Amino acid sequence: MHVTRLDAAPAYAAPAYAAPGHEAMRMLRLQGREAGPAQTLWLGLSHLLPGGGTTLDAAPVEKFYLVLAGEVTIGNGAETVVLGLWDSCRIAPGEPRMLANRTNRPATVLLAMPLA
Repeated sequence: MHVTRLDAAPAYAAPAYAAPGHEAMRMLRLQGREAGPAQTLWLGLSHLLPGGGTTLDAAPVEKFYLVLAGEVTIGNGAETVVLGLWDSCRIAPGEPRMLANRTNRPATVLLAMPLA
């Protein structure tokens, strides 16, 4: 068993890792990578400030997002949806995605993706 307490979760933002195309976000690793051992996937927690988000970009691996607080707009270049509390979304390998917090309240999402 490997436990990561939120207060001890390593940040994956500058200076340790600057995620390209991410603006006004605080990102934490909950499991895997810097947070501890993992064989198949890692979990991240992202806090998006109002106006924060990512650029439209694709990754070679699938991603799963679960909204834990607030509202997050997710788009793939062809379709855009607004996700609220407990809504989730799968982004296929190679599918572009962008996230945006278009509200005046912070939003939080859980990210699960395979180790690349």
